[in-house]
Amino acid sequence: MRCPLNGVRNISEFICGGEVIDMPDADNCNDREWADYIFMENNTRGVVREWWLHAPTSYWFIAERDTVSNEIIKTYPASEVYNQRIDYPDTQT
Repeated sequence: MRCPLNGVRNISEFICGGEVIDMPDADNCNDREWADYIFMENNTRGVVREWWLHAPTSYWFIAERDTVSNEIIKTYPASEVYNQRIDYPDTQT
């Protein structure tokens, strides 16, 4: 697999982190919607965007993979999709 940071590496160095899906608004979603976001997968047939980790460097990136053929079509830094910072309210009192 081609890591955007480290180049072509053996597939054994990578861990799949699941599908890339939009995070619900934590302030305006219910527990079921949040649990669905955290635990459920769509299991789509065809090309999906997934989180992948290059374990030796702890580098997270996105890969487009065909779930039918298991072919990795494209890999790219997560910053190409997520280019804005999300600030969470301070929950410590």
